[in-house]
Amino acid sequence: MLVKIFGSAVFGIDATTITIEVDVTTGIKFLLVGLPDSAVKESQQRIESALRLNGYKWPKRKIIINMAPADIRKEGSAYDLPLAAGVLAASKQIDDSRLAKYILMGELSLDGTLQPIKGVLPIAINARKEGFEGFILPRQNAREAAVVDTLKVYGAENITEVIDFLNGADNLEPTVIDTRAEFYAQVNNNPLDFSDVKGQENVKRALEIAAAGSHNIILVGPPGSGKTMLAKRIPTILPPFSLKEALETTKIHSVVGKIEKETSLMTRRPFRSPHHTISDVALVGGGNYPQPGEISLAHNGVLFLDELPEFKRTVLEVMRQPLEDRNITISRAKFSVEYPASFMLVASMNPCPCGYYNHPTKECVCAPGVVQKYLNKISGPLLDRIDIHLEVVPVPFKKLSEMESSENSEAVRTRVIQARKIQEERFKDHKGVYANAQMNSKQIREFVQLDEEGNELIKNAMDRLGLSARAYDRILKVSRTIADLEASEKVEIHHLSEAIHYRSLDRENWGG
Repeated sequence: MLVKIFGSAVFGIDATTITIEVDVTTGIKFLLVGLPDSAVKESQQRIESALRLNGYKWPKRKIIINMAPADIRKEGSAYDLPLAAGVLAASKQIDDSRLAKYILMGELSLDGTLQPIKGVLPIAINARKEGFEGFILPRQNAREAAVVDTLKVYGAENITEVIDFLNGADNLEPTVIDTRAEFYAQVNNNPLDFSDVKGQENVKRALEIAAAGSHNIILVGPPGSGKTMLAKRIPTILPPFSLKEALETTKIHSVVGKIEKETSLMTRRPFRSPHHTISDVALVGGGNYPQPGEISLAHNGVLFLDELPEFKRTVLEVMRQPLEDRNITISRAKFSVEYPASFMLVASMNPCPCGYYNHPTKECVCAPGVVQKYLNKISGPLLDRIDIHLEVVPVPFKKLSEMESSENSEAVRTRVIQARKIQEERFKDHKGVYANAQMNSKQIREFVQLDEEGNELIKNAMDRLGLSARAYDRILKVSRTIADLEASEKVEIHHLSEAIHYRSLDRENWGG
């Protein structure tokens, strides 16, 4: 008897429906075709044990299973459940009338218990799109899939519950969550706050500007000056997720299995901080069967690279294209996969190997030329894509010992949101541009028009401070954001002056 049952394969961050055809006929053989990987091929042993221990039989007949379309690679153990249900239906041990209505996915333990799987959210979205009535999956993943409304999501503990349901029992209750209520209840919940940071008012100001315009920023300062502490609090001043952004980000994290248990939807912007030993593939994504990398996991959030010069040169260079295009394409011989990568890059570094160059009280012991050599570990093209360069100095004891708390994240975030609204209105007719950092040269000329005094100031700055030509556009972008924070339609001279101050690494005399 031939039956058809439906599963799903995740490709990139989108899912494709897989039709599993099971034919049980005369003979004694097991054939599994349709480009399955080793984990799928090993499912026979898991399924056979799970059926036997739950009172069902593995048919002593010829079983042919085809997973279509046959040219798409089927990966992982999540096909155990649909394969088991297909074998039972084809051997007439269960009713097959409900099979066409549902997507089934789940890994089986030897005792028939269902184990959680990856990529649940894109599978659920695709199931709704293709008109399936419901989705049967492990209970641990049910809340994640239930984000998709109008799709019945049934979470099961073991294969027996699934079999009883397919046989017509109403033993499984659909998982229902109020996505909007849950999202808005958690969206402002963050344990970190800017008020925890003593002093560093100039750094907080720069971070506010960076958040308001989605500018990349690098913090340069000695050990213990608070660079990492400040960076970790940047997500608290970024505008809260929109529901669309939350769904998009959750899809990426779902594909790699990074969604926490009992979590349905990500409500806080991601903050990714990979170690400097990371490989280029782990950073941008890839592998034989491509997976999203750290830059995609930081999509709509912050990618923090601590001790930037310690990263391998090849790792840093592969970021150049994603920083410009806000997506990454992983190409292989037979296919290519595109992952979104619209993130805010925040980097930190010591000014020199010993860490105390330009320190107000401690002397740098580095030999002549070493400071510049240390900075040269970071290429010019990468620094070109970082809008704000900021020197961070240690906080004096008097500031550290103060009991008075500083401005909290909510107050800063309010100003950032207002500035983003101005930019949203400005770029409403410019597709793919939502913040000042994404402006191209034509848009800079349109939206940043300097008077004669402003032109003279930036000309003098480039001459006297030895600023490179590549700093010109970056200064104008940052000055536009500073003006937006003050709700100023025109870029004034003091906006431009502050923006010039944030290009310290472009100065020819920096680092000797």
